[in-house]
Amino acid sequence: MYLRWMIRKDNKGVDFGLWDSISPSILSCPLDVHSGNVARKLGLLKRKQNDAKAVAELDGVLRSFDEKDPVKYDFALFGLGAIERF
Repeated sequence: MYLRWMIRKDNKGVDFGLWDSISPSILSCPLDVHSGNVARKLGLLKRKQNDAKAVAELDGVLRSFDEKDPVKYDFALFGLGAIERF
């Protein structure tokens, strides 16, 4: 999460983007219980465990959506699970 906050820049105030010499394309989506469950419900993730293999699987799917900034979907996945109880 720290890397996401420091590398990504958005206009919503979530990510600070202070390290502009590093591309967001190197980041992978942090996988927690909320984002993992939502990703499974949406068919983005088949692996049942939240482990490094699941991160790699989800990373591949998110990169197919946006290879320059695959982590931009993290907040939506987390929010649907934690806040909306999707």
